[in-house]
Amino acid sequence: MWWLQFVAKKLDKRLSDLGATAVVEKGLGDDQHPSGYEAALDPWLSSLWSRLNEIKPHFFPKGPDFLVSNEELIGLPKFQVTYHNVDDIDSRLSTATDFKYLQMQIGRARSMSSGKVPHEKCKPDAFLKMVKNFPLTRASHEKDVRHFEFEFVSQVIKYEIGDVLEVLPSQSPAAVDSFIQRCNLDPESLITVHPREMENRHIDNNVNTLDVPIKLRTFVELTMDVTSASPRRYFFEVMSFFATAEHEKERLQYFASPEGRDDLYQYNQKERRTVLEVLEDFPSVQMPFEWFVQLAPPLKNRAFSISSSPLAHPTQVHLTVDVVSWTTPFKRKRQGLCSTWLASLDPEQSIYIPVWFHKGLLPPPPPSLPLIVIGPGTGCAPFRGFVEERAVQSQSGTIAPTLLFFGCRNENNDFLYRDFWFSHSENDGVLSEAKGGGFYAAFSRDQPQKVYVQHKMQEQSERIWNLLCEGAAIYVAGSSTKMPSDVMVAFEEIISKESGAPRESAVRWLRSLEKAGKYHVEAWS
Repeated sequence: MWWLQFVAKKLDKRLSDLGATAVVEKGLGDDQHPSGYEAALDPWLSSLWSRLNEIKPHFFPKGPDFLVSNEELIGLPKFQVTYHNVDDIDSRLSTATDFKYLQMQIGRARSMSSGKVPHEKCKPDAFLKMVKNFPLTRASHEKDVRHFEFEFVSQVIKYEIGDVLEVLPSQSPAAVDSFIQRCNLDPESLITVHPREMENRHIDNNVNTLDVPIKLRTFVELTMDVTSASPRRYFFEVMSFFATAEHEKERLQYFASPEGRDDLYQYNQKERRTVLEVLEDFPSVQMPFEWFVQLAPPLKNRAFSISSSPLAHPTQVHLTVDVVSWTTPFKRKRQGLCSTWLASLDPEQSIYIPVWFHKGLLPPPPPSLPLIVIGPGTGCAPFRGFVEERAVQSQSGTIAPTLLFFGCRNENNDFLYRDFWFSHSENDGVLSEAKGGGFYAAFSRDQPQKVYVQHKMQEQSERIWNLLCEGAAIYVAGSSTKMPSDVMVAFEEIISKESGAPRESAVRWLRSLEKAGKYHVEAWS
């Protein structure tokens, strides 16, 4: 939402420069706030109505707090569902291969989704089949990090190290069926979905089958996240209109009000209640399917850094995935949709996984470029691909030195890819001293005083400085909490110490590296 704040600030400044006087102070929302942008919007609107009422009381003959009835506010849903009576929905695709059929079916469903983003590819680039699934952490450890290996089963897509793989997760079939049954829908009915305002319609040029009907159940399972994501506040407001039990209607109206925002946060976001769970808590609500199409959270692709090199594995893609799970304040067990689904897959099964390939924030470095890479935890994933790539390149040419800093909690519990790093640190490997490289691991919980990657960097201060003087590029990947800034501070201290220059000069030098495209960060929450 930062770009909207930028527009608001710029407009506010321009109006002030022209001599305008603000009715109320500008309001800036934060979509990352636990209660969403409404946390700032509610008090701002209240102050706006009150101020306008002071200026022109006749604007609000019944007072600024008077509420317009839902019947006048709710209007029509933005999407329209058309039901079809077609004997064979696949008649236009009768000559398609299995993968072509799956690709077109996914493309058809997602091109009609309310969550469709303009210029986003609806059809997957390829399908993968899992061939390996094994844990990288001890079974007793609190985290479950997995290594997945996939084979291309449709066309082979050329990718590069540092690229990102997007996966369309599969929802629980039983949960999807429960949602459809709860909403009194026919899963076999054939539908097309399109915006009520046709001028807002965005059509994927790669999908020319928008008007081909699709089964309702297929549309739900491919586009509507009814089993893992929590609905927004407006969902509760619309539900209140369709509640027939008075106590349910009152509670939903309260949740949708500014006064009920904090209680809604505790009930909904903190507990990560799903669309299905919310509907089960309010059994009198019978909402038309068009409203669910508009208001259910869209089923989003999940993005993962690729942890393999296409030179080392021309027909495969590898991922390093933290299987997400947590406990809510009310002791409800929650799991990440995509990571848990991937972890549950048996490589012996023939499950076709739809995927999209994208450029990441870590461009592939040429073999002649010295590297200093920092990847604690699953942040090491892309750098596993970097090392594999350089190992292949070293067989036919010279490679520049690579220093790699890895961090985890315990050496015995979550030392991801231990044998891999050690094998490339020996016998003239990519990370060996013979090649000018090095591998350094920090185990934060194995001693009374915590040790992180930045501490290991300080220990190798001279080596880092020497590589920087040789033109090395810096790559950082991992958690977006404190790690990237702590690593930046460590580099500032190392440069200042080794060069004898003041800290301000070190900061400017690092900024120049960023501008030159030699300081790259890929961080995620």
